[in-house]
Amino acid sequence: MTTDSVNAIVRPDSYLTLHYRIQLVTGPAAGSIFADTFDGNPATLQMGSGQWAPGIENALLGHAEGERFSFDLAAVDAYGDRNADLVQWVSRATVDQNAEPGTEFEAGDVVEFVAPNGGRYSGVLKQLNDDTALFDFNHPLAGANLHVDVALLGVL
Repeated sequence: MTTDSVNAIVRPDSYLTLHYRIQLVTGPAAGSIFADTFDGNPATLQMGSGQWAPGIENALLGHAEGERFSFDLAAVDAYGDRNADLVQWVSRATVDQNAEPGTEFEAGDVVEFVAPNGGRYSGVLKQLNDDTALFDFNHPLAGANLHVDVALLGVL
């Protein structure tokens, strides 16, 4: 019996321990780092659970445990293009219903809302008036091309 060590390969149902860095390549924040775990604790990712966009997960498929690699993704393959329909006015009453009493809001705040089906979704506050608030419900990375660096530490 031989004991060849074969590194596990990322599959659609794999559980990963990894370091990653996501850099925005295009958009207003081009050149900035969105997330970086290389200087801290590694992250875990359950493939196929919706933690990451399908395009990012697809780029991990077939890579081996112990591998370091980088890839670039166009916005449409990552978190999609920005959708103008997802920038919406909401009543101030709706905002207040979804916040702790007395909460003060500022442009740029992320506010979480309860959907009619009980799910949750978030939006970035763009503008606040006495009766209404303008929110951007696009994913923060929507519309941005990405550069991703990965170090696969463990694959189960």
